[in-house]
Amino acid sequence: MLSALFITLAAPAAAIAQDIAPLDAPSALALDAATYADAVGLSPSQALRELQVQEASVPVTDALTVEFGDRLAGLSVGHAPFHIDVLLTGDAPVADRTVPIAGVPVLIRFRTGAYASHRQLVTAAALYQTDIRATLTQPPGIGIDPRIGALVVMVGKADAMSEPGDALRDRIARMTGVPVRIATLDAPDVDMAEVQGGGRLIGVDPGDGRRYACTSGFVVRRGAESAIVTAAHCPDNLSWADGTGLASPLTFLGQWGWGYQDVQLQGSAVPLAPTFWSDTAKTVRRRVNGQRARAATRAGDIVCHRGERTGYSCAEVWLPDFAPAGDLCGGGCTPTWVAVRGPTCRSGDSGGPVFLGSTAFGIVKGGSYRADGGCAFYYYMSLDFLPSGWSLATG
Repeated sequence: MLSALFITLAAPAAAIAQDIAPLDAPSALALDAATYADAVGLSPSQALRELQVQEASVPVTDALTVEFGDRLAGLSVGHAPFHIDVLLTGDAPVADRTVPIAGVPVLIRFRTGAYASHRQLVTAAALYQTDIRATLTQPPGIGIDPRIGALVVMVGKADAMSEPGDALRDRIARMTGVPVRIATLDAPDVDMAEVQGGGRLIGVDPGDGRRYACTSGFVVRRGAESAIVTAAHCPDNLSWADGTGLASPLTFLGQWGWGYQDVQLQGSAVPLAPTFWSDTAKTVRRRVNGQRARAATRAGDIVCHRGERTGYSCAEVWLPDFAPAGDLCGGGCTPTWVAVRGPTCRSGDSGGPVFLGSTAFGIVKGGSYRADGGCAFYYYMSLDFLPSGWSLATG
């Protein structure tokens, strides 16, 4: 498992080139669709239709969550064509449905027979995290996979080899009382440590005297105040690098880095516009028009992120309820982070924006690497957990 610093900030309006107008919402989504199309082999028009239906389907899945209540073991979405999968406890059958979403017929598939509800899985992850950690040599990552209705425990190779076969899985299942799947990762989770959102932030950590780069995230507001967010594990004293060799100093306003948060606020002497860089070369600006709550984020959703080290990429949400391994949250992390299947992440991406089109999802905290150094997945903090009194700037 791995952890690397990620930070992304928004630039003061005065620092933004006047000839680069922000993309409108349809154009922003079309850009993400083209990137998604290249990754999965769809045509750009087909990929755009998929993402349009994905975004329009949120009220439908919200309603399904309410309709099935405690029977709900997992809910996920899939693509090509877009569909919705619902996993339920109990044996009472539920007929598949087809519903129109954004002018497209969407199949909702139901499976029954799950052993534990989603609520029971979340409770087990929270209650038994400490006990599970105590029985292993390395603190594991823990997530909930809604596709199979199970707790996913990500262990190191040494722990996996010490209890071969199904022994480790069965032991943790008996402990928690819910289904368990064991996953093995090659490298540990790590935090990733750069005033335009999606831009480069630089600062010196007084603890070790080293200079770090992070990525800026989104602009937030509290009354008349505006600030940029990035990851709390980045240095406190940061400057925004505008790409011309100039560094605009920012004002540290506070940081929150325990359990479910990894966020700091950096203020600016001039008002900040609700925009962010989204492409690798920092030639495309987007204006933020809204945000997606964590509860409305589904496994299978396509999201994008931009980091100073790895640039711009889009990928699929893997685990909407995830607790990173190790002690990256001032101790153990709560299962409130969202894990995304890469495809890229690296030190320097921390704090960067996670988004789709003009909708903001969160800011990157860290990631997990494979033995070859490739990004297995990254995870982000939902904007649900911004500091009290602050809200996402839109418009």
